[in-house]
Amino acid sequence: MYSLRWDIYCKVIDNHGDIGVCWRLCADLAARGHQVRLYVDDACALDWMAPQGCARVQVLAWSHETLMPLRLAARADVVIEAFGCELGGERVAHYADPRYRAPVWLNLEYLSAEAYVERCHRLASPVLHGPGKGLTKHFFYPGFTAATGGLLREGDLEQRQSAFDRQAWLAQQGIGFSGERLISLFCYEPPALSALLEHLVAAPQPTRLLVTAGRAQAAVRALLQHGDLGQLAVTWLPALSQRDYDQLLWACDLNFVRGEDSLVRALWAAKPFVWNIYAQADGAHASKLEAFLGMLQAPTAMREFHRVWNGLSSAPLPALDQACWGETALAARSRLQSQLDLSTQLLHFVEKTAKI
Repeated sequence: MYSLRWDIYCKVIDNHGDIGVCWRLCADLAARGHQVRLYVDDACALDWMAPQGCARVQVLAWSHETLMPLRLAARADVVIEAFGCELGGERVAHYADPRYRAPVWLNLEYLSAEAYVERCHRLASPVLHGPGKGLTKHFFYPGFTAATGGLLREGDLEQRQSAFDRQAWLAQQGIGFSGERLISLFCYEPPALSALLEHLVAAPQPTRLLVTAGRAQAAVRALLQHGDLGQLAVTWLPALSQRDYDQLLWACDLNFVRGEDSLVRALWAAKPFVWNIYAQADGAHASKLEAFLGMLQAPTAMREFHRVWNGLSSAPLPALDQACWGETALAARSRLQSQLDLSTQLLHFVEKTAKI
């Protein structure tokens, strides 16, 4: 197996989703024998997201003020701009230096089930002017069909999930459990959060809500300041590593997820789930959500729940239907597992483009 050197760039916008995806990609490439440098403008989230680090991944501060660490480093075979972050003229000039072989230059885009993804995946964008003149950037789109770049999925994921011991993990985390329904909550501030909590308080079966650190906890605490919680018990979780977050999804009977990284992990967990999509000012998230629900082949009630949860419908919040939504999740995972994963597709593309 050949080994490549990858330079992956990440700019942390908010909510740590960008660096979460980038770290999973870095760690997966490293597990396949590659050397990875992750240039990031704010790496603090890795302290809890990946506390053990990774032997083949070097995390470097991405500073526009100095190029010295880059100039001293070994030349990269592949350069990835994650989610449209721009390298800046001097860095582009470094990679375009005609004295060296040009790297494969990729822009890794955001995940979507919309039709444009298949049309735009792998499109080339020759650089005709500026410091990168003569280079070609390719756009690489993750996705849910064979005509896209696929989803991040580690080679040992299925084996780890099959060996997972729910009771042992809950005990290790100090989570009291006596057979009640377990629901994980990772969200922004969804408009229907209050309605969900009311449903759980009044539900005929007891529920333990496992609330993730950060915005989700702040939102829930603001709504549960007073009153009887009825059938609802709440556990406030600390910040979890990516491995522990995966196991949280496996342990729960229903998962509320948000953004991109946790959505993909919910798909692999194949448990009933609800997605809190990142809201965009121009409303583009509405069509993105509908495209995803279409890909998922979600039943009518699941689609309506998502619309209400994300503030795209003013109807009352529908009832949870774990059995039906669980079947939907299992079917989706089965379809998606038949496709090549993102890292494998990146490697195939780089091999073909660079004629390795």
